[in-house]
Amino acid sequence: MTDRMNMEADIKERSAAHTGKDGLDTGWFMDEILYPPDSTRRMRGTDVYGPVMRDDQVRAALTQRLARVVAMDWEVVPGGDRAEDLAAAQGLRQALDEIDFDRITKLMLHGLFYGYSVAEVMWRDEGARVGLADIKVRDRGRFMFGRDGSLRLRSISNLNGEPMPDRKFWVFTTGADHGDNPYGLGLAHWLYWPVYFKRGGIKSWVKFLDKYGAPTAKGVFPRGATEEEKRKLLDALRAISTDAGIIVPEGMQVELIEAARGGQAEYAGLYDRMNEAIAKVILTQTMTLESGSSYSQSRVHWDVGAQMARDDADTLMQSFNRSVAVWLCQWNFPGARPPKVWRAVVDRPSRDESAELDGKIAGLGYGPTADRVRQVYGEGYEKRE
Repeated sequence: MTDRMNMEADIKERSAAHTGKDGLDTGWFMDEILYPPDSTRRMRGTDVYGPVMRDDQVRAALTQRLARVVAMDWEVVPGGDRAEDLAAAQGLRQALDEIDFDRITKLMLHGLFYGYSVAEVMWRDEGARVGLADIKVRDRGRFMFGRDGSLRLRSISNLNGEPMPDRKFWVFTTGADHGDNPYGLGLAHWLYWPVYFKRGGIKSWVKFLDKYGAPTAKGVFPRGATEEEKRKLLDALRAISTDAGIIVPEGMQVELIEAARGGQAEYAGLYDRMNEAIAKVILTQTMTLESGSSYSQSRVHWDVGAQMARDDADTLMQSFNRSVAVWLCQWNFPGARPPKVWRAVVDRPSRDESAELDGKIAGLGYGPTADRVRQVYGEGYEKRE
């Protein structure tokens, strides 16, 4: 009991001394739990990034980025050359073959957007070994992190979260610029303001079109008109927008007023500029998402995207290799070096490039097989006699 009191007093003294010396705002990691240091979430609320994900440009660009990673073929690399190392790699390969690892990868990659992802590993008893039944990607908003970096589940009964068991959850974190932040910092942090301004511009654009796109109907009623006559005139004005013809009482007049505007509306320019900003944040370029660029320019940008896909795949697989891959190996193959799972980028050439290559090879006396023709050029081709 005395040791615990001394430890708590020491922690309190160190915390007070740290904040007192430099005056830094370190409260987000001095409590029992850590709070996300994302300034946008602190100002706008924890659910602020939900509307960002619903933006059409964000969805298109993020889908492209995630698809390039999932399209890579994954492979299991043994941790060594010994028999137990090869057996551990084969065991992990069989376990991943039995679950939809591509779908799981795609869901976990949403951590790029939010900063972190959390998946629950569903183990199963296979007698002499521990099996992998499934990996379920959970709602990250239900989890928080303790001061020691441990994962906690939010609950009504415990505001500091329920500690989660070891070797049960796969956590993927990305985007932070230091190791003190287990929540990471996702793309949504930089996408919030472009999407915010884009939505505001669209709202103003719709109002602009409503005001200047169609003339305003004006009705003139004579002096002494009754309330009933005024109502009939108003109904007639409202009918102008829906009916081909209207009638008005005698002595009343209907006119169409063309709204005059001054200056040049730049809503379309704002819309395009924000879309470009969104594409740059997610893809680091715009030419693979928007039309109007040349093939050579798009090819360069596509190569840049390939490098980014490699980085995304390596970061995600590293978090898997440090957790699930190690746990399975230690349980089922004690003493073996843990295998690793990697995704390899296959940069497939275009049809024109493939045709050029096939033509050069034909000059050497070789021709493509029927399988290659179908794979590269599709169906509908047959060999000439």
